[in-house]
Formats: sequence, structure tokens, C-alpha cells
Amino acid sequence: MKVFKSAILASVLFVSVNAADVVATVGKVAVTKSDIDSMLQNQGVSFDKMNKKQQEQLVKKLIERELLFNATKKAGIEKDEAYLKVLENTKKDLAIRVWMDKIYKRTLISDSEANKYYQEHKDMFKAPEQVHARHILVKSEKEAKEIIDALKALKGDKLKAKFVELAKAKSTGPSGPKGGDLGYFGKGQMVKEFQDAAFALKNGELTTAPVKTQFGYHIIFVEDKKPAGVAPFEQVKKSIMAKMRQEQFKKVVDDAINKEKASVKVSNSLESSDSNTTK
Repeated sequence: MKVFKSAILASVLFVSVNAADVVATVGKVAVTKSDIDSMLQNQGVSFDKMNKKQQEQLVKKLIERELLFNATKKAGIEKDEAYLKVLENTKKDLAIRVWMDKIYKRTLISDSEANKYYQEHKDMFKAPEQVHARHILVKSEKEAKEIIDALKALKGDKLKAKFVELAKAKSTGPSGPKGGDLGYFGKGQMVKEFQDAAFALKNGELTTAPVKTQFGYHIIFVEDKKPAGVAPFEQVKKSIMAKMRQEQFKKVVDDAINKEKASVKVSNSLESSDSNTTK
């Protein structure tokens, strides 16, 4: 590992590759990959997956933190009254966070539980009619008509392939590099002129005339249509599980709070007629 050259790090000893988990030592304190990964766990990143520069920058910050912490100890901060008050509150917050993390990890929802919820709440998962469209956006009506003329004799896969090719080459819209793909959308998500034209087409159909909007002239190709109905379970399963998991987690937390409420006593000066949070 590259040795840091700054004067502040001159006293730092980097350990040998035999102690693979240790990336640096500051006096008798080891800075380890395990410690770093524990700090990074909420960010979904691990030390080993960082590039060399990122690793060095992070290790440098941790080393400087240890050096500054050493300075605070020499200054007697660990016995300072303000420090001790903050420390006590920090310990409480940390204990609550760790406890909640453990509770949440133990809160799991099975497929059968999610499916039962789905069957009992199907009204929540009604899906409107949707269309999957591609478009080519150009500035002039003349150019739009020329593109339609180049496409109108084609059918099926040949039409789609040529449409994608022309969208990438000619469309001025942000979807151009994706072959004009707009994905699925429902009514109310596009400007009215575009929406009306798209929903009037059948699967595999192309607009026979340019569609004018405030953005320019569109040539629309409908790739697929979905009728209104109830979204299938597999499509909404993850969102159901997330919702149920959050509800169960909240219940555990609320139950824990309610069990401890008997010990609460609020000063008369803080009580109000409409405050029932601790009663």
C-alpha cells in the first residue's frame, strides 16, 4: 500500500500483508477493514470494492481522526462535563438505532403472507389502461412526414427495427438514444395530443400523420398495450412485502413504547389539555 507522505502521518506504521485485515496502526490502535466495513454498511459499500484512491483517502481520514482523538485525550476532553452529556445522549441514540436495526432484520414477510394481503386488498392494485410506445421527435412537419413515408410500408419486426434505427439517428428527444422508447404510461402522463394519438393506435401500429405538440412533431409507434385491470401479484409483491414489513416493524416499536409508558411522569408545567402522547 502506498505510504502517505504528509507530516501528520509520518508516525503511522502500515502493517504487513500477513495481517490482511489491518490497513494501518496509530500507536497501539489498529485501523482494520472490518471496522471500515462496519462504518460503511448503511452505504452499501465495502472497503475492498473501492478503488485504490478511494481507499487511501478513507484510510487517511480515519488516521487523522485517531490522531485528533489522541489530542483530545491529552487535553482531558473525556472528563469534560459537556462531553459527558453529549456522550450519554449519543449512547442512547446508538442503542436505539442498533436495537431497531436488529428488530427490522428479524421482521420478515413470506410469499404466502404477501399473497394473502394481495387477495384481501385487490382494490389497492387496480391498474389503468397502459400503452408502451416509442416516438421520434423532430422540429418540422416536413421531416416528420418523410420519416413516416420511410416507415409506412414496413410491418412487424422490420418496422420496429427501422423505427429504432431512425429514432437513434434523428429524434431530438431524450429517448432518442434508446430507440425512442418511452416505456409503459397511462392516461394523464403525456400531453393530450400525444396521449390521444398513442392510445388510438393498436399494437404494432404507426401514426399515419405527424402529431404536433409544444415540443415539435412526433411519429409514434405502439409496441404493446395493457388493458385496465388488477396488477398481477408478482408485479406488486415487493411493494406489498415492504409495506407489511414496515407495518410489523412499527407495531413492535409502538408496543415497546407502550409497555414503558407507565414509568412516564410529565411536569405539570408541560402538560396541556390536548396532549395525550404520554398518557
